Amino acid sequence: MIKKTMGIHHITAIVGHPQENVDFYAGVLGLRLVKKTVNFDDPGTYHLYFGNEGGKPGTIITFFPWANAYKGVIGDGQVGVTSYVVPVGSMVFWVERLEKFNIPYNKSERFGETYLTFDDPHGLHLEIVEREEGELNSWEFGEVKPEVAIKGFGGATLYSASPKETAKVLQQTMGLEKVEESEDYIRFRSSSDIGNVIDLKKVTTGNGSMGVGTVHHIAWRAKDDTDQLDWKAYVEQFGLRVTPVQDRNYFNAIYFKEYGGILFEIATDPPGFAHDESQETMGSQLMLPSQYEPNRDRIESLVLPFEVRNLD
Repeated sequence: MIKKTMGIHHITAIVGHPQENVDFYAGVLGLRLVKKTVNFDDPGTYHLYFGNEGGKPGTIITFFPWANAYKGVIGDGQVGVTSYVVPVGSMVFWVERLEKFNIPYNKSERFGETYLTFDDPHGLHLEIVEREEGELNSWEFGEVKPEVAIKGFGGATLYSASPKETAKVLQQTMGLEKVEESEDYIRFRSSSDIGNVIDLKKVTTGNGSMGVGTVHHIAWRAKDDTDQLDWKAYVEQFGLRVTPVQDRNYFNAIYFKEYGGILFEIATDPPGFAHDESQETMGSQLMLPSQYEPNRDRIESLVLPFEVRNLD
C-alpha cells in the first residue's frame, strides 16, 4: 500500500529571547499564541506554539527560545525557508506592515508566484505568498484582520545535502506529487489545501548547523495514532530508522532523518491544543505535562517572563 501524507503538521525552530519571538509572531505577523508550555526534553526551556485561532495542523509554527544561545547556520539538512499563505489581494497590506515595523524585505518569483521574503528577528528565513486555497484565519490581533491574516503554511523550501535522495523520499516515502521543476527547484504538492507545497533546492548550499535562527525539524500529518503506527512501519520499509512514538501531549510524534539530512517528524492531528485548556483561553498560561507539574515553581523561576503585546 502506498501512503500519502496530507502535508505539513508543524515546523519547529530555535530562536532567541522569548519576548522578541512573541512580539514578532504575534505582534507583527498576527498569529495566535495557542500554547505556552515547555520542551519535554528540556523543561527549563519554553516550547511556544503559534497558529490560527484553533491551532489547526498546517498552521502551527513552534519555537524553542534560547536567549543568548549560539547562532546557527542555515544550510543543507534543514528547512531553509518557511512559507506562509495569505488571502489573494492582501500582499499590499503585508508590504505596508513590514515597512511599518522597519523589517527589510524583498520580492521574488518562483513557479509563477510572487513571494515577499524577509527574516524574523533571529534570522529565520520567511516568505509570504498569496493563494486562494485555505480557509480564512478568524483570529484578529491588532490591525491584522481575517481578510488579510496568515491562513497557515504555504509550505517550505528544503535544503538537502543529497537533493536527489530527498526528492525520492518526498515522492516515494511521503507520497507527495512532483508537479513542477525549474532550473533551481523541484516543486512537490500534497492533498491538503494548506501546508501543501514543498520546494526542494536542486543544488547543495553548504552544511547547516543547528542554533538560533534555524529550523529544527518539519513535521508531517498523520490522521491518528493508528495511521501513525502504519507510517512508522511504512517508512522503515525504505531503510530509514524511525524512533518509537513520543507523547507530546498535543500530538504523538515519531522522528527520522531522511537521506539528505533533514529531520522529519510525523505527528498526529489529535488531540490538539484545547484538551488541557479551553479554546478561548489557549496560550494564556503556562501549561506543563503531568510529569513536570510537581516542579512548576522551579520551572517558572527558570523560564523568562514575557507577554503577548499589541504593537499597533
